[in-house]
Amino acid sequence: MYLIMVNAKNKNLLPRPPIVVVMGHIDHGKTTLLSYIRKTKMPKEPGEITQSIGAYEIIQPSTSSGQARKITFIDTPGHEVFSKIRKRGAQAADLGILVVAADEGVKIQTREAIKILQESKTPFIVAINKIDKPNADIERVKQELAQADVLLEGFGGNISWQAISAKTGEKIDELLDLILLAADIENLTYDSQAKASGVIIESKMDSSRGLTIAAIVRDGILRIGDEIITPSAVGKIKILENFLGKKVDYLEPSSPALILGFGSLPQVGEEFWHPNSAPLPAASAIRRPDNSERIPSNTGKRPEDSRVNFILKADVSGSLEALSGIIKTFPNVKIINESVGDITDGDVKLAFTTNAIVIGFKSRINRAAENLAKSSKVKIITSEIIYELLKNLETKFKDLQAPAIKGNLEILAVFGKKNSRQIVGGRVLIGVFKNNLNINIQREERTIGKGKIVNVQKEKRDVVQIKEGEECGVLLESDTMVNVGDQLIFL
Repeated sequence: MYLIMVNAKNKNLLPRPPIVVVMGHIDHGKTTLLSYIRKTKMPKEPGEITQSIGAYEIIQPSTSSGQARKITFIDTPGHEVFSKIRKRGAQAADLGILVVAADEGVKIQTREAIKILQESKTPFIVAINKIDKPNADIERVKQELAQADVLLEGFGGNISWQAISAKTGEKIDELLDLILLAADIENLTYDSQAKASGVIIESKMDSSRGLTIAAIVRDGILRIGDEIITPSAVGKIKILENFLGKKVDYLEPSSPALILGFGSLPQVGEEFWHPNSAPLPAASAIRRPDNSERIPSNTGKRPEDSRVNFILKADVSGSLEALSGIIKTFPNVKIINESVGDITDGDVKLAFTTNAIVIGFKSRINRAAENLAKSSKVKIITSEIIYELLKNLETKFKDLQAPAIKGNLEILAVFGKKNSRQIVGGRVLIGVFKNNLNINIQREERTIGKGKIVNVQKEKRDVVQIKEGEECGVLLESDTMVNVGDQLIFL
């Protein structure tokens, strides 16, 4: 029969379900495992890669008590850029499952997950997944784990483990039994009379619902109408939903919660509590993002240095943090602004006035923003898959690391062409243009040909040179036919 020890000094303490974080290398089967456990498939993401933190609750019969018991799972993204989200997941959990693929073994994110679990002192179980693969090698995985200071039971240590197939469901029940056994050992309880407290695991701006906060309740009962605070935000629960999106009046500890009612976005990873259970921070004490580096320079002038400005958008705050971390690893960059939600015409206007590129991760572009970006030639890079976004950014920075442009002339008119020579009119945007200058012809930021300036004229008279800001006529020699809007570049 299942028994749990309750602290005799506090009769209000009751047992609570375990909160379990699932961690491991990308594509080692974390989402497949959770999908099987819940007996229903999760919403498919592009590329079938989990890219934002989520919490899910299941009911599992206990072999020790014969009773159905709840388990809450936190799923964390596997890609390396989401390391902070994984760390927060471990800090919010009671137990961890380290998923390692039997056909691949210990990888970079596996080692990182081990480090996070060990540093946060989170007890964990190892699930050796994909044993259905023909090249699965469980013994090799055990050896690699031992080299990473994870000693399994029967292999020189005391860390419980289970070989499973998340695809077929083989040995999943045994894994869940290990989780419940570990939870019994941890003696997890909550105070039924305490004010609710817990951890923010995600926050986002929903275009139809407003500020939407995902949290895990750790203690007390969370009720509709409760006032709650974090170190950076204050709110009153107007709508409370469980992880299935069903409206509820209250939620007990270990339950995932969706909260509507915050006045501003709290930071992911912060604890929340009822104001009566701790002193309410003064307005001056509430931490808010530092915007001192985000004041736009509304000069409209060409920047004199090689710095690249960015405006960042993402669907949720955890993804925004990861995106910001990526951008900051590139040299000579400045983040003008970063926010959660769709890309709007306001973002495009800010990008235009600050000569910035808009980067969007899983953020939609509204129609007004799309039209304005086209007319103002503001660059927007978006993707719903982190790999593609990284690839696009790396390509962009390779282009930016090319030799600096010394001269740029925009074609304003095309007058005629004879053989390989063409007469055009233009305005010098950068530098000084002279006769016999070798140039590249660019169209929409791509080089489409090369040529040579045979002669330049100002007000229909031959001149030695044309300076920046002046309009001129140009006799161009090239095999490439230029159009209005093309640019003549020299390096």
